[in-house]
Amino acid sequence: MAWTWLGLAGLFEIGWAIGLKYTDGFTRPIPSVLTALSMIVSVVLLGLALKTLPVGTGYAVWTGIGTVGTALLGIYLFGEPATAMRLVCIGLIVSGILGLKLASG
Repeated sequence: MAWTWLGLAGLFEIGWAIGLKYTDGFTRPIPSVLTALSMIVSVVLLGLALKTLPVGTGYAVWTGIGTVGTALLGIYLFGEPATAMRLVCIGLIVSGILGLKLASG
């Protein structure tokens, strides 16, 4: 169950990272509230996952999911560059996440 919590925590991390763009510096109330709620949910779910997962693994996977998802959505939603080097680096992060999962059992 810990890996499920961790995966969901990573998805909510993507949500708040992308949400920051829509808050316009926290001047827009609805996006700001949704972003703050996503932050809280993400950290609570991470905490649940860390009850049984090693903190180094859990935190690295959580940030990795957030990094990959945010980078890909930045490309898709905001027209950020999708250069070959950038995509290779995203792939390296994904391989690191998978490696940590496999190493943790």
